[in-house]
Amino acid sequence: MQLYLKVLKNYVGFQGRARRKEYWMFVLISGIISIVLSILESVANLSPFLTALYSLAILLPSLAVGARRLHDTGRSGWWQLIAFIPLIGSIILLVFMCQGSQENDNQYGSKPKI
Repeated sequence: MQLYLKVLKNYVGFQGRARRKEYWMFVLISGIISIVLSILESVANLSPFLTALYSLAILLPSLAVGARRLHDTGRSGWWQLIAFIPLIGSIILLVFMCQGSQENDNQYGSKPKI
């Protein structure tokens, strides 16, 4: 949960690097929150307003942590746009996000400690 809050606090930080753990914990907790909101809306027979609002609220932090994660692998954050290519783009982006960090400093900063 601490890593999730760290990403939210740095919601416009497109500079620097983010380790795999930081990125994937944010994705996991965001997914769980979205699922819980969807279930609550379904049980209460509500429109998906809360889920849509939450998705909109985490859009910028998601883009920022994605860019920092790509920086950690030595790629530009603009590689996130490859997801717009149907099927193959998402697979390529998933591979990039799963790759390990560059061991040394790179053009985006020093290797994160946590």
